[in-house]
Amino acid sequence: MKNLLVAVLLLTSGIFFGQIKGKVTQSNGQPLPFVNIIIENTYIGTSSNADGDYELPVTETGKYTIVFQYLGYKSKKVPVTTTSFPFSLNVRLEEEQYDLSEVVINPSANPAIEIIKSAIASRKENSEKTQRFTADFYSRGMFKVKNVPKSILGQKLDMFDEVLDSTRSGILYLSETISKIKFQHPDEMTETIIASKVSGDDRGFSFNSAASANFDFYENTIAFGIPAISPIANNAFNYYKYEYGGSFFDENDQQIHKIEVIARRTEEPAMQGYIYIVDNSWALYGVDLVVRGSQIQVAAIDELRIVQNFNYNKGNKLWVKNAQTLDFMAGIFQIKFSGRFTYVYSNFEFPESFEKKTFTKEVLNFDTNANKKDDEFWNSVRPVPLTEEEATDYVVKDELQTKRESQAYLDSVDHKNNKFKIFDIVTGYSHRNSFKNNTYKYDGILLGIGFNTVQGYNLSSGVSFTHRNPDELTYTTIGAKINYGLAEDRLRVNGYAKRLFNNTSKRTIIVSGGNSIEQFNPNDPISRILNSIATSFFKNNYMKLYDKTYGKIEYSEEVVNGIKLDVSGEYSRRQQLFNNTSKSIVRNKQGFTSNDPLNPLNFTVPFFEPHQLAVAVLGATFRFGQQYWTRPDGKFNIPNDNFPVLYVGYKKGFAGTEKKYEFDYVQANIVYDLKLGNKGLLGTALKAGKFFNSDEISFVDYKHFNGNQTHVAQADRYLNVFNLLPYYESSTNDQFVELHTEYSDNGFIINKIPLLNKLEAPLVFGFHSLILPSQKPYLEYSVGLDKLGFGKFKIFRLDYVRSYKDGNSADGIVLGIKILNMLE
Repeated sequence: MKNLLVAVLLLTSGIFFGQIKGKVTQSNGQPLPFVNIIIENTYIGTSSNADGDYELPVTETGKYTIVFQYLGYKSKKVPVTTTSFPFSLNVRLEEEQYDLSEVVINPSANPAIEIIKSAIASRKENSEKTQRFTADFYSRGMFKVKNVPKSILGQKLDMFDEVLDSTRSGILYLSETISKIKFQHPDEMTETIIASKVSGDDRGFSFNSAASANFDFYENTIAFGIPAISPIANNAFNYYKYEYGGSFFDENDQQIHKIEVIARRTEEPAMQGYIYIVDNSWALYGVDLVVRGSQIQVAAIDELRIVQNFNYNKGNKLWVKNAQTLDFMAGIFQIKFSGRFTYVYSNFEFPESFEKKTFTKEVLNFDTNANKKDDEFWNSVRPVPLTEEEATDYVVKDELQTKRESQAYLDSVDHKNNKFKIFDIVTGYSHRNSFKNNTYKYDGILLGIGFNTVQGYNLSSGVSFTHRNPDELTYTTIGAKINYGLAEDRLRVNGYAKRLFNNTSKRTIIVSGGNSIEQFNPNDPISRILNSIATSFFKNNYMKLYDKTYGKIEYSEEVVNGIKLDVSGEYSRRQQLFNNTSKSIVRNKQGFTSNDPLNPLNFTVPFFEPHQLAVAVLGATFRFGQQYWTRPDGKFNIPNDNFPVLYVGYKKGFAGTEKKYEFDYVQANIVYDLKLGNKGLLGTALKAGKFFNSDEISFVDYKHFNGNQTHVAQADRYLNVFNLLPYYESSTNDQFVELHTEYSDNGFIINKIPLLNKLEAPLVFGFHSLILPSQKPYLEYSVGLDKLGFGKFKIFRLDYVRSYKDGNSADGIVLGIKILNMLE
């Protein structure tokens, strides 16, 4: 039955709709994949699939000249006269013969050098020829796995069982899109998705887009992870050597030069392969280049290959990219991935200008019911035919989706997964009703075990109920969190309810309340895990805590594109806490400090009185230049890296137990990443704030800065932390200015240093400053290496830091362990 359905799916593409179709092979009869096929002097074209099969959308009978073009093979023109459809045309291509005598040169010179120099000099002119166009766009993306193990680190991978074959290999993801695009150089684009198809998910929307496929080799860099250097960039000779591979004449009698591209240093973001350049115009004819994942600092990728084909139109004398493939090999743990993205551009038009407001912040949108198109529609518009493997995947997964959406199936899966095991008491437990989209969850206690001097050993856990709406991508969650400290012998409980009302403005309301134990710095500068280790083994009890009983309501929403509003109100009782234990795992003569963040020897006298206070916060975040996608199920924002992000906020303390606890506070933060192309990334975070009427406010409400005394860091980047500053030494109820700057060379410097370049680790320089009234600025300078690790696991960072305060200096080594964030 399955084979019958596959045959029907493959054959029906030619029953209802006119087309020229066939197979492209090489001289030995083997199929040629991704051959560029186009009707001469038009922009009607397609590409053969992985099996060499093609379908050229032609609806009117008549005379045509079909051009077949494939890098490394002789182009072929085939005149045809169609009287009915489908019209069958099979073609065999011969390997190209390159003539080294076509270029008259000095025998001692390398002709590739002059050709590349000419291409660089003509780069801007050739780019501007197609700086404005409209086109139809087709994309197909596929991820495959091979020999997937049945378990990794003791965790079963049975979620793949139904889609893998007996060798545990197969397609994990397959999707297609049909869209119309408008583009204006350098980066303005608008795209409307006409049709979107995801194998096994008729509610799914493919994330394939023309913007994600816009790899332009006329630009200096190509956006792969960190930017890779184009072989015809202005500074290309710093990164590449070139060898002349000969030339040939294409079907238009234009001479094409084949140039081998060789990276000078394999650690740098430079590609290897071939680039094809048209003589005299020095335009691109084709690109076939490979880059390793380590070169673009994407550890999971082993290798990435991009192939581009350009077509010449005699009418307007333009070379235009009309086909592109992107292949990659990747792997992590014991799982090997491969993927391929196929892109076809057709029906180009080149207007002299676009109307005003053609390009807005909405860069992509979906037609109504774009994801509901039937097979008949897809068979009429799909420019690249499905392979048998792909067609089978659609059939199998469509059947599987129908099965998986039935209540009987969902109940059976839930029955299996909902079985309670004794170790779930420690590790956590979830009970799902998949048909109703409900989940009941118990967090367990394994990741909630900690140690601090106030509570001694303490346990944290929680329970929650979540209902999701998969069509609108909204949810409601109700839950409770509990915490018990053994030495303190106290149980704390708080509850919360959260509702995401829509996936467009992201309107969210959270109501919470109860009793909790909190750090004075609400940013939790020292994590529970780090504090437990530091306290238990080194008697460094840096975490300082107070007790809070509270009720709180929070509201957030994007009021207009790029402007998000946050409002909250809280009423709380705050109370001093004291140490309740002096024990630790490792005995030493050093005792614990007190729980007073300002006086380490104050073990008995409250440094603040119990009090109550209401606090209201109004904040707005401005993401300038933000672009977005719109789909029927929501809005998806795309940050604009050319602009900074600004936050402004106002906080009001009122209705206090005493008037002295009340205050006003204003703050502004600005964060900006300056991308320097292949030369790295410069990140800057500037913050400033000021209190009013705050002379006697509680220490709880001071501005506390994110210090670090453990010499261990958790963040990916250090734009919000001081690496050697004591946690509460500089807390203020006055005014402050805080600056963090960090430059990562992305390998630009370190890849040129012998031996160090073998680390494949970016060099990072940092500067941090804190300015407070009546004292000299606190300064920190640092230099380090990021993305250190083993194989594909680049989870460490190592920095040397030197600080200056009040004429004194200190230095230290800070170890960054990024995985710690996942354990909190």
